Amino acid sequence: MACADSSSNPTLRPYPYFKPEEDCEKLRKAMKGLGTDEKAIIDVLAHRTADQRVQIVNKFKTMYGKDLIRELKSELTGHFEDVIVAMCYSLDELDARELRRAMEGAGTDEQTLIEILCSRSNAQIRRIKEIYSNIFKGRNLEKDVMSETHGHFKRILVSLVQGNRDESTHVDMQAVQADAQALYKAGEKQLGTDESCFNRILVSKSEAHVRAVINAYSSVSKKDLEDALKSEMSGDLLQAFLAVTRCIRNKPGYFARQLKKSMEGAGTRDRHLIRIVVTRAEVDMADIKLEFSRQNGKSLEAWIADDTSGDYKRMLLALIA
Repeated sequence: MACADSSSNPTLRPYPYFKPEEDCEKLRKAMKGLGTDEKAIIDVLAHRTADQRVQIVNKFKTMYGKDLIRELKSELTGHFEDVIVAMCYSLDELDARELRRAMEGAGTDEQTLIEILCSRSNAQIRRIKEIYSNIFKGRNLEKDVMSETHGHFKRILVSLVQGNRDESTHVDMQAVQADAQALYKAGEKQLGTDESCFNRILVSKSEAHVRAVINAYSSVSKKDLEDALKSEMSGDLLQAFLAVTRCIRNKPGYFARQLKKSMEGAGTRDRHLIRIVVTRAEVDMADIKLEFSRQNGKSLEAWIADDTSGDYKRMLLALIA
């Protein structure tokens, strides 16, 4: 698919003294009797990676014959419940579930489709597709995307769902110049836009090649490629191409923007906030925090603290600490 992950700089690392049996006992105790010990739940789950948390879910069923996710859902409420449940799945399964949620029912959450499909690696996309078919029996991610989207926006998402971006690291500068020229001719130089040319180059060529094309474009045109995209496209299609190019240019910077978007203005887009924090904590959250401060002059911690409350806030802050 799109962009491979940046060099790993997480805020969450594997817990070195991990004993799933002990964690299961602590969680059972936290939910036993009247009331729930939310602090104990945070203390365990906020300091375990997704792989470790999945081991806890599996071990809990072996030890007690109960589904941990169901138990947590019955004990917790609101956005704290949402973040805890999200943390009980592998990162690929969480992506698969978020993609399904984005397309089921009335309306489509295009922003979720864009964010996940434009930022995951080929290997991640392939795993997500397999998990999607396994947990949503009889469903196919590509077919669902095709039935929920239209036009050139559908085409870019279908291209991304293939998980087949060229992975070579070699850059041929002649080919780079040719593609920069091709993009210029397909957009700015002519009346109307040849969207298929943008799709072919930006979605299928290697990240190293596209990064070089982005840099070369400004020597072919007076505009930066991002500005050219903004003048040639609009709506979901523009947002998808911007996501692809921003992920390739600077993935932590892309996620910093998305985090701000999830919290700015009236109300919080909590599903987006939760998904980004949970999926990036053990990948590149330390870099995202630096980018966020650079872009906004205020720390991510401060934004989250201002925008959320209670145990929900405590869990998010623990994941990015």
